[in-house]
Amino acid sequence: MVQAKKSGRNALEQAGDGGESLDEWFDQQSRQDRLRFITCGSVDDGKSTLIGRLLWESRHIFDDQLAALEADSRRHGTQGNEIDFALLVDGLAAEREQGITIDVAYRFFATPRRKFIVADTPGHEQYTRNMVTGASTADVAILLVDARHGVQTQTRRHAYLASLVGIRHVVLAINKMDLVNYSETVCEAIDRTFADYAATFGFDSITAIPLSALEGDNITGRSVRMPWYQGPTLIGYLETVEVRSKTDGRFIFPVQWVNRPHADFRGFSGTVSAGSVSVGDGLRVTASGQVALVQRIVTMDGARQRADLGDAVTLVLDREIDASRGDVLSYADQPLEMTDQFEATLVWMHEDAGLVARTYDLKLGHQWAGASITAIKYRVDVNTMARESWRQLGLNDIAVCNVALSRPVAFDSYERSRALGGFILVDKFTHATVAAGMIRHNLRRAQNVHRQALSITREDRERLNGHRGKVLWFTGLSGSGKSTLANMVEKALHAKGLRTYILDGDNVRQGLNRDLGFTDADRVENIRRIAEVAKLMMDAGLIVMTAFISPFHQEREAARQLIGADNFVEIFVNTPLEVCEQRDPKGLYRKARSGAIPNMTGINSPYETPLCADIEVDGGSAELAGQVEKILTMLA
Repeated sequence: MVQAKKSGRNALEQAGDGGESLDEWFDQQSRQDRLRFITCGSVDDGKSTLIGRLLWESRHIFDDQLAALEADSRRHGTQGNEIDFALLVDGLAAEREQGITIDVAYRFFATPRRKFIVADTPGHEQYTRNMVTGASTADVAILLVDARHGVQTQTRRHAYLASLVGIRHVVLAINKMDLVNYSETVCEAIDRTFADYAATFGFDSITAIPLSALEGDNITGRSVRMPWYQGPTLIGYLETVEVRSKTDGRFIFPVQWVNRPHADFRGFSGTVSAGSVSVGDGLRVTASGQVALVQRIVTMDGARQRADLGDAVTLVLDREIDASRGDVLSYADQPLEMTDQFEATLVWMHEDAGLVARTYDLKLGHQWAGASITAIKYRVDVNTMARESWRQLGLNDIAVCNVALSRPVAFDSYERSRALGGFILVDKFTHATVAAGMIRHNLRRAQNVHRQALSITREDRERLNGHRGKVLWFTGLSGSGKSTLANMVEKALHAKGLRTYILDGDNVRQGLNRDLGFTDADRVENIRRIAEVAKLMMDAGLIVMTAFISPFHQEREAARQLIGADNFVEIFVNTPLEVCEQRDPKGLYRKARSGAIPNMTGINSPYETPLCADIEVDGGSAELAGQVEKILTMLA
């Protein structure tokens, strides 16, 4: 233990060993280049222990940290009386109790040759989303493999994800070699298995290093217990690997904030995502096409003549242009593309299923747009890399999908630009991040389909009809009385000379939606189509009534947004389930209770009660005429 303490002295104690002052040492650190890497792989393969050992060997543990580590090792450690290096990284109470990594942990350290930012990512499958977060900014992946168990499913998943997010250099760290007697045969077999699996991933390099994170073999010095290994040590590799950013001469500047502290100053703040910009360069706003010259480049440290990749600056232009947060600036003579439809690889990161036609919010850089999956082309089996037909996305699924947006955004393929090719999908209600995506390519149909201008407008049709078009959206359980009430409301409106039409669930499923079943995915698509048809009929000047269960919040809200809040009236027919079952006009509840119907809303499929319906009526009332009058009164 005395020797361990001596080797654990922090870097500040070493400043001056070569004759330099402390200031000179800090200056040297600031001039070093920086490498970002992650540790990943299956659970219990030793990722946290490896990072702890790296911090130890690079002498980045202070005396108070060392004392705390020793105490924590006795209390929570898994190494008996020895120091448990994993506790340097696993800081959450739940992590220490369970002995696993849950969240991404970032650590910083330096050697005389380079500075490092390392992200320790979880190995458990349920925390794969956290691994994607850590990998999204990394240059190198250290993929750990337990020498006893070889390449596991999660090893394969993490390797594939690393390739998807653009990591091009992988260290295959074959760990726990001390537990297989430092066998060369074991190491070679694992190396071959992984090389065969990752052959098509496009990695620039795969470097296999046998090591023992616990014992320190091949971490900073070559292990005498593996004389057959002649490759680099782990630190030696990290200090010398060359990582070059792809450059294509473009300038990309997502606007994060319009900086206007007073009336005489207006600038656009953000971080340079690609290329560089100088005073006098001509820039273009991608969305509007407006151009201007860079008049000043302002930073916290004063004005500059030039800004490069990664610099956070404020650009002051020579004239007023229409740009705001979310806009993207580029060179005036190198405009960026825009699209509202593209193909992307999605990594699903939420327990709720990802369904075709369900609407989400998409965030690409600082741009926001409504988004929906229009097709799941295939899911990737991470073990075999086979492409499987798939109907909906589950937690940790990786799939290639078509995505449609509510408005065009500036974009690029992820392969060319992480800034304009990487996005997330966000649940509209919970605001949880449900997926991370990488754009593969634009769908050309986005440029080939245009809205046709019509001579006769909605206002013209409404004037001819003598009333405004509107959508009355009846929702409730099967047997709640939706269709009965909608029919009675239509009769009352028709008697007043108003032009109406009912879209009823059963009637529509006999024609337009006869191809759909009753899975969650089919229910979502059913409502999407109905909302589109209702909007067209409203545009014709009709008062449209839709009588559908429409069980999910998200689809009802999507219909409201599509049709327009001023034109959409949600009517919740609130009838208790027991009343609906007593009525059971189609015998559906009886069949569901017997197991004959697997997806019956209210029995074995959820109905999400409206949170703030425009009108709520008592469907259990024996006197429906009074409920109809209530609806008509509120519509007047």
